[in-house]
Amino acid sequence: MVLKTFGWSFAVTALGLAAAVFYGGWPAFGIVAILSILEISLSFDNAVVNAGILKKMNAFWQKIFLTVGVLIAVFGMRLVFPVVIVAISAKIGPIEAVDLAMNDKDMYQQLVTDAHPSIAAFGGMFLLMIFLDFIFEDRDIKWLAWLERPLAKLGKIDMLSACIALIVLVITSMTFAANAHQHGGVHVDKAQTVLVSGVLGLITYMIVGGLSGYFENKLEEEEEAEHEAEEEAKKSGKPVSAVVMAGKAAFFMFLYLEVLDASFSFDGVIGAFAITNDIVLMALGLGIGAMYVRSLTVYLVRQGTLDDYVYLEHGAHYAIGALAVILLVTIQYEINEIITGLVGVVLIAWSFWSSVRRNNRLAAEGGDGEPAEVGAGV
Repeated sequence: MVLKTFGWSFAVTALGLAAAVFYGGWPAFGIVAILSILEISLSFDNAVVNAGILKKMNAFWQKIFLTVGVLIAVFGMRLVFPVVIVAISAKIGPIEAVDLAMNDKDMYQQLVTDAHPSIAAFGGMFLLMIFLDFIFEDRDIKWLAWLERPLAKLGKIDMLSACIALIVLVITSMTFAANAHQHGGVHVDKAQTVLVSGVLGLITYMIVGGLSGYFENKLEEEEEAEHEAEEEAKKSGKPVSAVVMAGKAAFFMFLYLEVLDASFSFDGVIGAFAITNDIVLMALGLGIGAMYVRSLTVYLVRQGTLDDYVYLEHGAHYAIGALAVILLVTIQYEINEIITGLVGVVLIAWSFWSSVRRNNRLAAEGGDGEPAEVGAGV
């Protein structure tokens, strides 16, 4: 079962790591391995969300999502999107960006380094909004209850996440300008770049969230219409309309999944810039991770065990929050790539361990549930 489900992912992993060694030796192997682990850990909640929706779809639409959806995720978001980010930030064409990445790494590295403040501000704000919206939401299951309980109460204040994110952005840009003053840098342009890029990251998050919400509402409307059509069909003996509604609902569900998948992939793509500026290594690492999202989604759907490790989603979002802070800090200070990569791994491992402890405790107690206010991390 495991080999059948994860076979392609294992094969892509082996090929990707071998390509990394061939491309840049063992240091490249290490970076791709860290990127892969980071993407997989951040994408676990993506797989959980995908599986929760995918199990409601028929076999045809499941196949569409796991084929067309993977092509979009791997080649669109993990390969094309990083090139677009570099091209826009460095103000060069996409083809030129790829050519520089392959043939003039020194110049490409310099362009990416110059563009790093804008990339970090954009990505840091996007990731920060994902993290803030998560921790300010009141959830039945709490991992670090001592922290999440009061934050959930604060989350009842409208637009709190956006306000905090903007405050962080203003402080970051002002700090950048102040430090540039001290070092004699071109502080005005850089500070404005950080501020504008951060606002664009916030806008991007709101657009993606708005689209996701639109499709989710549309899906709910279609499901209600389908239910009403089924009731009418039972009375009139005409089941055709119910089938048509099911198809429309599945279509909107597919669109909703694609928007969700794109929004989740932002964190991995943006977070990768905190680890490496080499677009080849980035593509290899993120591509491997994207394959595991597909495999995990299939595995979770087939096994029906979405709730086995309830704190993994929390760990993934805390890792996103850590990456957001790291990206904003790297606007001014350099942070070792190994530390950046290991932060996410440690948080995911901790949440997994907490989930296992919770499961063992419930098994020992002979129960199948847990009080809403109890977290394993407490």
